[in-house]
Amino acid sequence: MTWIARALAVLALFATPLAAQDSEMPPQPRTDRVILSTTAGDIVVAIETERAPITAANFLRYVDEKRFDGIVFYRAMRLDWDEQPNGLIQAGTQYDPDRTLPPIAHEPTSQTGVLHKRGTLSMARYAPGTATGDFSILLRALPSMDADPDKADPDRQAGFAAFGHVVEGMDVVEAIHAMPTDPDKGDGWMKGQMLAEPVKIVTARRVDAD
Repeated sequence: MTWIARALAVLALFATPLAAQDSEMPPQPRTDRVILSTTAGDIVVAIETERAPITAANFLRYVDEKRFDGIVFYRAMRLDWDEQPNGLIQAGTQYDPDRTLPPIAHEPTSQTGVLHKRGTLSMARYAPGTATGDFSILLRALPSMDADPDKADPDRQAGFAAFGHVVEGMDVVEAIHAMPTDPDKGDGWMKGQMLAEPVKIVTARRVDAD
């Protein structure tokens, strides 16, 4: 066998497994994209309809029924540890009876696998199972928001329900997070986290919607 034939034979040994590996790549979980068109710019999000079906369906119902049109990002929570900026921004219907739908069942991250990372969308709530039409977008990973079955506190065991992530527009998220807050607005531990001038979501639409 000539050296050329030997070289070709070696290449064939490497090429076959790579081709087989490519063909065996698992499909990515299904997501639906939504554009949040705000007065500060557009934020495009991917909603985890396959991994977090209950929470995703709830969010998309608000979108499809135009219940998010005209709501605002009203809160910027700022954390002073780790890489900056850190914390989250929050928007939603704020229990407006004309906009807010009934609470949904809680989907813990231990069940969905959708974790709280940079750009993650997560439902705001009081007790598990009380989430309605308010959600947050994270600036950095916050694993403390994930479900932790080993915790003694039932609230920490449940964590928060993550259901999507930002695919475009994190610069807009960061710009909203950096806007001035009013030191006198907000109740309890959220005092001082309310934006002085909330940012309106003009429209929320699926990417493939007419």
